[in-house]
Amino acid sequence: MKTIKILLVSSLLILLFDLAMTAQITDIFINANNGNDQNAGSKDQPLKSLYEAAKRVNQANGSGSVNLFLSEGIYGLDATVTFHPANWHFTKENRLTIRAAVLPDDAEWDPGKMPVIVSTMPLDFKPNGRQDPLGGTSYGIQIETEHVTIQGLRVLGTPVHERPKDGLVKRNYPIVREGRSLDDLRITQCLFIGDRQAIPNHLAILASGQGVVVDHCVFYHCKDAIVFWFSDEPARNCEVHHNLFIGNYGANVWSWSAAEDLKFYNNVVGNANVFWVLNRDGKASFSLSNSLIVGYNEMVNKGGGPAGFGEKADSTKLKFGNDVVIKKEGNLQIEEDPTSRNYLQLKPGTQGVDLGAGLFTR
Repeated sequence: MKTIKILLVSSLLILLFDLAMTAQITDIFINANNGNDQNAGSKDQPLKSLYEAAKRVNQANGSGSVNLFLSEGIYGLDATVTFHPANWHFTKENRLTIRAAVLPDDAEWDPGKMPVIVSTMPLDFKPNGRQDPLGGTSYGIQIETEHVTIQGLRVLGTPVHERPKDGLVKRNYPIVREGRSLDDLRITQCLFIGDRQAIPNHLAILASGQGVVVDHCVFYHCKDAIVFWFSDEPARNCEVHHNLFIGNYGANVWSWSAAEDLKFYNNVVGNANVFWVLNRDGKASFSLSNSLIVGYNEMVNKGGGPAGFGEKADSTKLKFGNDVVIKKEGNLQIEEDPTSRNYLQLKPGTQGVDLGAGLFTR
């Protein structure tokens, strides 16, 4: 009898511990300035690194929503932060959300409150186990689970010399999803910034699989903005809407794996090198609506890759609605005052503002 009681007590303690771990994993707080990775991860005892938060999510058991709240500060990623939970299950309603503690629509928000993500790891990732032929690459945040939202972050590139020689491109991919059959990734209200000389942001979002939605983001002086990468079948239920693309020296949208139901609307594009890159076969067509494109070198290419932008493609593969305004030459007016709440957004009263593109949803 005594042995049975001991076993029952032990089982109860294990159950209580598992329940406690489930309760702890619901909300995780991270503060780069005063957090500690030995802390509980609560609001009063935040973690310090996104890496530790990912580790706890990956080791958790259960289901339900998980929210990671990042306070303002600089989050240097010296290794890829991978979210790949084996025993925690998310759904469309109960998601994994990686977000800023204060979001752009909040009354107390200003651009300085955005958590800053910057990659500092070695560029030694080996795709498919092989040495990278172009000189080196790295991933920042890697999402390998379904039903994920990334919201309200300021995302930089990595401080490398991007093109040291002809044929070489040293590159960082800040947000990646490789899973070809994964579904439901939303990236919203994020500010992607690059500087070609100092901290090139080679490709802001590289996503395989289905259901990739990018909305209310700003891509400012990046190389490439969004690549719909590989998928087991054409990537359906994808959307690009209410985004602001400014001065990107690569291409804004690469629709390599996107299905023809891709929705592109209420976007504003200014000073683009290449507006759109189709898959190598150049067969798919896409419909675009209610957007503004001002200033570009090439409208539609096909093929390409990290070292180039392919060749000219059939421009009729992009079907522009009557509400799409296209101007080969021209500039948008961007707020460059860093003290302004509207920093790096369209100036009020200027062309394109009526489309609602940018960080704010209201």
